[in-house]
Amino acid sequence: QVQLVQSGGGLVRPGGSLKLSCAVSGSIYSLHTVGWYRQTPGTGRDFIASRFGNNTTTYAGSVKGRFTMSRDNNKNTFFLQMNSLKPEDTAVYYCNLNWYSDKYYDYWGQGTQVTVSS
Repeated sequence: QVQLVQSGGGLVRPGGSLKLSCAVSGSIYSLHTVGWYRQTPGTGRDFIASRFGNNTTTYAGSVKGRFTMSRDNNKNTFFLQMNSLKPEDTAVYYCNLNWYSDKYYDYWGQGTQVTVSS
């Protein structure tokens, strides 16, 4: 079965950087979407970035120019590089993998806390 395991969260100062990792195991369909979301107590789960297949990555306006998605060479792990972090970036971050074949498949990481504070 597909599993997503996250790492890389923690405490960072405003203006600093942090890199999140999402390791994927199991069999996945080739035409899939990977992405990142974040959640705060008052907002629910908000879209951050995603990439379908080999298309260009789409970013939310709040993070465009500061956050960057990437994947390793074998595509077993994907990342979110976060630069110029702001206190409002504080949230629980989730990685996501989904696709449609015979039906819709949707998988989530366990979430990791990112805190931006002086």
